[in-house]
Amino acid sequence: MRNEHWMVTLQKTFYPLLAVIGIPSNVLTLLIFWKRDCGLSPSCRCYMVAMSIADTMVLIHIVILELILQNFTPEPFWSRAPWCMIRDVLSYGAYNSSVWLVVCFTFERFIAARTLWRKSKLNTKKCTLYVIGSVFTLSHLFSVPYFWANESKLVNETGRYICIYNTKRPKLYVESLVWFQNILVYILPYIIIFTLNAFVLRKICHRSKVHCEDGSNFRKQRMKSVVLLLTVSLSFVHLCTTRFVTQIIIKTMHYTIERKDYNQSINIAADIGTMLDLTNTAVNMYLYACTQSRFRKELLQMVKMVVKPCKTDILHTNLPAIFHISSRKRCCNPQNMIS
Repeated sequence: MRNEHWMVTLQKTFYPLLAVIGIPSNVLTLLIFWKRDCGLSPSCRCYMVAMSIADTMVLIHIVILELILQNFTPEPFWSRAPWCMIRDVLSYGAYNSSVWLVVCFTFERFIAARTLWRKSKLNTKKCTLYVIGSVFTLSHLFSVPYFWANESKLVNETGRYICIYNTKRPKLYVESLVWFQNILVYILPYIIIFTLNAFVLRKICHRSKVHCEDGSNFRKQRMKSVVLLLTVSLSFVHLCTTRFVTQIIIKTMHYTIERKDYNQSINIAADIGTMLDLTNTAVNMYLYACTQSRFRKELLQMVKMVVKPCKTDILHTNLPAIFHISSRKRCCNPQNMIS
């Protein structure tokens, strides 16, 4: 039996672990922001929930259905038509949504910092939901051209099908898609995020000097918002840069390179970049827990509910108190637990 390269072994271990860690953490984050305000505005919470959904979609479409199946299945189901063509539409649609929700969240925090005390119509919950819906719709529409970029091909030597770039399409078509995708999810978001973050920090510093008499609660609230913004946006930039650079090199300068040839260092760098990039979709809950005290409290409370459901209060605090009491009695009664 031929020994596999250490990079293959690493991916077989890393991606299942990423899915196991990332999907539950995103679901917990969604539930927490859905039920609790955590000291954040309704529009901010909507973006947190939407980012959790988009990141979960990325983990399902790219990590589980594509990369894990690729590493553990000789012939994944998406190797054959029509899944070969549909795969990238769903994968890029989910990834585009994840990236542009971060951009829109950054823009929303920028508007909030500019208006500060004046309530802006752009920061209402209704407007935020419209923006989120538009992001998901447009992200998948922009990924539709990938439907014609791939084809399912039978390899005579192995008798198996593989999903590759469509050989009938001109090279310019594929390279145009590569550059369009990199501009869409890397170059343009980087420019917007760095620019808006700079303006937000400048505005907050200016307001702090001019209105030094403001209450401490107001300043703490504004600081939490800034910390959350920087945590989300800068972690995205930091984790995605390696993939951005390697994808440009592979798809343009070395377009015909064999991607499974790990004797070439660019392939190792590219796969490590992909691993870092996808890590961004699984670590947000841990970043929030490190930077947001209210989120940590809600997270601990939810964990206690899961571990000891009969010894903690029910999450739905809007229900009548008598219902909580009766629910706990039924839960803790051994006779009722049998049924």
